[in-house]
Formats: sequence, structure tokens, C-alpha cells
Amino acid sequence: MEQMIEMLEGGFVLVRPAGELDHHSADEIRRTVSHLLYGGAISGIIWDLGSLQFMDSAGIGLILGRMRDLRTVDGGTVILNPSSTMRKMFEMSGLGDHLLDGTATDAIDKLGGILHGK
Repeated sequence: MEQMIEMLEGGFVLVRPAGELDHHSADEIRRTVSHLLYGGAISGIIWDLGSLQFMDSAGIGLILGRMRDLRTVDGGTVILNPSSTMRKMFEMSGLGDHLLDGTATDAIDKLGGILHGK
């Protein structure tokens, strides 16, 4: 799986998995993001799923687990551009408030509001 993990200004991490997000690729992303999180570098995670064709339960577990970890630093999460099938899975998982169609800049704006009580 092709993936891209990028640090953005303000302590936000942009994760852009592409292709398939399964158990093996989720473990790779988990290690990288956890390293950044536990190093104190992250205040929020943006998951841009626009290039993702397939995601199994490991992908949802990956996102839920990082959301749990972010609670310790009062961090936020935005899930960008999920497919209609993924959107339904996230909504059924109680993550509908974290969904957004747009750009990383839109997600940063949303996270800024979440983190500052807007």
C-alpha cells in the first residue's frame, strides 16, 4: 500500500493512505503515528481517505485507537473524503461528527475550532 504521513504546522499530522488499508498497512501507519504522538509532536490527526479503495475493520480500529490516544493530549481527529461505503461505516461507528469532505486546510480549520471550543 502506498501511504503518506506528513507533519503540518500546528502539530497536525496528515495521513493519506492509498489503495488498501488492511491489517498489515494499518500496523505500519500505527507505528509511525504512535511514534509522533508519544514524542509530543501531535495535536490532531487528519485522515484523508480520498485515495483509499478498500478498508477493513483494521482501518477503523487504527483510527479509533489513535483517537483514544489523542484524548491524553486533548487532540482532535478529522476523517476527510471517505467513500460512501466508508462514510456509512464511520457513521455506524459513531464517528459521523468527525467526517468532512474537503481539503487538509478545511480539516485544519475544523480541528482549530474543535481544539478551541468553537
